[in-house]
Amino acid sequence: MDETTFSLLELFKLGGVFMWPLLVFSIATVSIVLERVIFLLTRNLRLSDMEDRVRQYIAEGDMEEAKAYLESQPSKRTGARILAVLVNRSGLSERRIEKAVETEALSCIGSLETGFNFLTALGSLAPLTGFLGTVSGMIGAFKSIAEATEVNAQIVANGIYEALVTTVFGLIIAIIAMIAHSLLTNVVDKFAGDVEKTCSNLITELTVRSGEPGREGKLP
Repeated sequence: MDETTFSLLELFKLGGVFMWPLLVFSIATVSIVLERVIFLLTRNLRLSDMEDRVRQYIAEGDMEEAKAYLESQPSKRTGARILAVLVNRSGLSERRIEKAVETEALSCIGSLETGFNFLTALGSLAPLTGFLGTVSGMIGAFKSIAEATEVNAQIVANGIYEALVTTVFGLIIAIIAMIAHSLLTNVVDKFAGDVEKTCSNLITELTVRSGEPGREGKLP
């Protein structure tokens, strides 16, 4: 095998003791990313179809059918929970409806964002741990220089080479964590924007319909 080629196991050994926390960070990062990706893929975050149906029921003044429709949606349709709160509070004032919807939306969005804080933390801790390993390796390298009776470039180069391994691994973990965090956050932010727009439209529709003559009695 070429002397300049190393397997992952050999690189791991070169990095020293600080490669162990980096290994833990890498496993945690991959686990969180996979779990969140699977979780979000199994959730139906589309709202447009439910908005159209609920809007139709509001126009007809049939809030019981709207409730039944939303309650019949699968549990993985996160948006149905939020719209159900809106419909169930349809007889309240606009401000109280908005408050109830906002509370439920924050709860639902919070469940979608579970683990995001850990990705942020891992994105910060991994490179710091890598740099710590590098500094530790540099200390060892200079210690070797101090103890050597004859100093040459190879002693310095080998020490620095081994020390930088932890930095590389730490940066790789951080890059993966931050990219995943950014992509997953965009998905949740888009859903949050859709929820805000949909709820605003439906609350406006409720306000308009409840204020029309002859319609007050049809809304709860």
